[in-house]
Amino acid sequence: MSAIPPQAKKVFSGVIFDVYQWEQEMFDGSTATYEMVSRQPSTEAIITVGDKIVMLDQEQPNRAPYPCIPGGRIEPGEQPLNAIKREMAEESGYTSDDIELLYHFTGNSKLYFPEYIYVARNGHNGATQSLDSGEKISIKLVTFDELLQTTRNPLFAASWGLKQVFVEALLDEEKYQELKKKIFKNR
Repeated sequence: MSAIPPQAKKVFSGVIFDVYQWEQEMFDGSTATYEMVSRQPSTEAIITVGDKIVMLDQEQPNRAPYPCIPGGRIEPGEQPLNAIKREMAEESGYTSDDIELLYHFTGNSKLYFPEYIYVARNGHNGATQSLDSGEKISIKLVTFDELLQTTRNPLFAASWGLKQVFVEALLDEEKYQELKKKIFKNR
């Protein structure tokens, strides 16, 4: 994935998205205007509790209810690890002392979107859920297989990269076992 080139100019600043443009030299020597959208980075966590995983059922205004895992935007100046600890506690009330980065995705050729996917092992419900005014969240514990099957739900909200990892695990037994081992590590 390409990053936004240093010569790009920001032509739109939004709350979540910014748009950049730059002149790009083509192979024949001509130039064309290129654009890329940049989104604030986000983070998500697969929280394990024994042999189960924390799953959220979430509602937000003007959106159908959807399943997801804990996560959200990284605040300006915030480190991804601190952001996922905050998001886990706010959305689920769960915390963990064993958090590991599983994946880092950055988007595609037209969207720069850093996403940090963590596993938080041995989660414990030690914080008070603190939802934003536009969130309603209920929590349930699911099996690894149920988590993967959620990928089949078109409303499942998760990183596109993580969805791809889940689909590959559904289709390939070796990738299934590899992902399960990454998530549960010592089980």
